[in-house]
Amino acid sequence: MNTCRFTRSDYDKFPATETQGPIWRGWTEICSEIALRTSGENALLVFDTYHGVYDAELTEAVGKIWPEAEWITTESLFHDEAYLRALTEPYVTDDELFGYLSPLGIADYFDPARLAEARERIRRRTGRVIVYGCGAGYVAPNADLTLYADMARWEIQQRFRAHAIHGLGVDNSQERPARQYKRGYFNDWPVLDNHKKSLYHRVDYWIDTHHPGRPLMIAAETFMQGIARTVRRPFRVVPFFDPAPWGGQWMKEVCDLDRSRANFGWCFDCVPEENSLLLSIDGERFEMPAQNLVYLRPEELLGAADRQRFGESFPIRFDFLDTIGGGNLSLQVHPTNSYIRRTFGMRYTQDESYYLLDAEPGACVYLGLRRGVDPERMLADLRRAQEEGVAFDAERYVNRFPAQKHDHYLIPAGTIHCSGAGAMVLEISATPNIFTFKMWDWGRMGLDGKPRPINIGHASHVINWSRDTDEILRRHCNCFEPVASGEGWREERTGLHEAEFIETRRHWFTVPVQHDTCDGVQVFNLIEGAAAVVESPTQAFEPFTVHYAETFIIPASVGRYTIRPLEPGASCGTIKAYVRH
Repeated sequence: MNTCRFTRSDYDKFPATETQGPIWRGWTEICSEIALRTSGENALLVFDTYHGVYDAELTEAVGKIWPEAEWITTESLFHDEAYLRALTEPYVTDDELFGYLSPLGIADYFDPARLAEARERIRRRTGRVIVYGCGAGYVAPNADLTLYADMARWEIQQRFRAHAIHGLGVDNSQERPARQYKRGYFNDWPVLDNHKKSLYHRVDYWIDTHHPGRPLMIAAETFMQGIARTVRRPFRVVPFFDPAPWGGQWMKEVCDLDRSRANFGWCFDCVPEENSLLLSIDGERFEMPAQNLVYLRPEELLGAADRQRFGESFPIRFDFLDTIGGGNLSLQVHPTNSYIRRTFGMRYTQDESYYLLDAEPGACVYLGLRRGVDPERMLADLRRAQEEGVAFDAERYVNRFPAQKHDHYLIPAGTIHCSGAGAMVLEISATPNIFTFKMWDWGRMGLDGKPRPINIGHASHVINWSRDTDEILRRHCNCFEPVASGEGWREERTGLHEAEFIETRRHWFTVPVQHDTCDGVQVFNLIEGAAAVVESPTQAFEPFTVHYAETFIIPASVGRYTIRPLEPGASCGTIKAYVRH
């Protein structure tokens, strides 16, 4: 395959919000500032952390501020590991991939006697004390100075893969990364997110340690200014790219990625739970989890109705699946709403769709069941493939449709599906992002050389057996409807399926197009054209330029706005997703 036929985008891999304020670079500057702010002889410093920071680097650096200080680490106050493993077992479970959403809080981790003794030591202190670690702000809520070292989940995953970190109160560092991620997703991260929410207005300084040895620190005022600026304008989160067993070559060329890598299969470019948000401050890029924005400004970001419905969960996800020059995705299905609530404790499921950004000749999508499929026979053949290594004849049971650029396939929960080789998919979906029940992986190994987990048991409970060829052709494939048009523009409804809560609209335009958030968050991708500009008719925000294949978010607070080609008269296309009201 000649990948040079792809036109490279000016795709920005490090989008950031311009923010004003002081920034401290490196541990020497950071520690000097902390020392200036805590000069009292009995000062109490709280250094709270998210899961995944490199404790050795942080404690070594901070220890130099007050060499004589008494240290209290939160892990020394936790219950013993055996107790915590038993406590979290119902939520972590013994399943390879899936757990149950934990209701635990940070208080559940602390041994009451140890905590009480530590608080008494703090109360009676006759010198300086540093309280360090996850939950430090809970141990000492009345500190003279509170620092917080945050961490985005994407970086946490890299540290899982390096076996460089462990779970909250549990040493699981040598487990498979998928199992470490499962503990984080279902237990540790919900616990620490809820704790962090209680600290937002108590933290004096935020510290970015995503790049070891190169920390950055900003004051609370700068942090909050960055959040406020972001939620009042179009913005992008930081995309991350990852290889896959089926990965392709399109993103490598179009997004200008590392040519030495074998492939890139994934890109999450709008998943605030996973992605980072960057603040550009005095030439530096300060990194934090994008989820901070959702927690701090949910109504301005989501709108009143979506805030009421989804709480502090960003409901729309955009990501890329690249199989151009690669292979088929696994044959899979997503759980229904009732199943995901009952089995995993999640509020809503991962309905989705495949929008084809590009496709090679012969590309295809597998979608829905063929006419007259016998469920028991199909499940028996899937189990035989898993247990005996016999190839599963997917096309005997599943429809295979040719796929072309700008096709749109609708995939509500319970629908068997996968992208075939030769396709560049923009996946538009609801947010839950790990609930994929794989049924057949084409007999290949994962990137670690081991079989990827197969979930026929879960899948058998959620497959919608009525979604056969006729149903799929009528209601799931390229269901385009004209909505409105004018000179130089037209709007089409492209889905999603009536069973899904996301609506998608496609605009083709050579002139400015009027949009309105209608008090709801909207997510876009520039699917055609080199670049476009988002503008406010009232100059409420500066013009915002987006490039081909970039995903961008329009907060509900923006209201009315326009999108036009960067070059006058150029042809552009966008796809917009929002929650139906």
